[in-house]
Amino acid sequence: MPTTFEPVDVALRDGRTVRLRTMERADEEEILQAFDRLGAEARYMRFMHSVREANIPRLRQVLDSFPEKGLAIAATVPAEDGIDIVASATFVIGPGGDDCEFAISVVDDWAGAGLGRVLMTALVDAARRRGLREMTGFVLAENAPMLRLAGRLGFAVRRDPDDFSQCTCRLDLAGANGA
Repeated sequence: MPTTFEPVDVALRDGRTVRLRTMERADEEEILQAFDRLGAEARYMRFMHSVREANIPRLRQVLDSFPEKGLAIAATVPAEDGIDIVASATFVIGPGGDDCEFAISVVDDWAGAGLGRVLMTALVDAARRRGLREMTGFVLAENAPMLRLAGRLGFAVRRDPDDFSQCTCRLDLAGANGA
């Protein structure tokens, strides 16, 4: 059952406001602009390797699979030409249909404002409403801000025994804070 996500305006701790809404295929140009505003370190932390340009075929494949296979949330702000996407968060449902993998990115000039927490909370809530049992994310071990956030949100954070450069963040969606 696809998850709906109603648009909502959220005030961040630095006073700025973003609108959270479902990301759509029509957002492709804004998504690519957001990718271009990610610094080299932010891209590395998000994709776990150096990435110079967006993988447009993969982007289209993922967006076309939603909402059946997951959810993509965009954080938007007004811009002269319409909107700017300043952050995004996704979960993709695994082959078994009861778990999902998350990913999140925040453009550099919006980092540190609490937007990651807002997006992760929205993703977790949506995954629970969808009836998923577990959410997992793979995070570089050097990405301390994301690992701290995951821990504060109740994720079990463990170093990957097969790859010490990354950690696995796992949340039981039906656990103490779940259904």
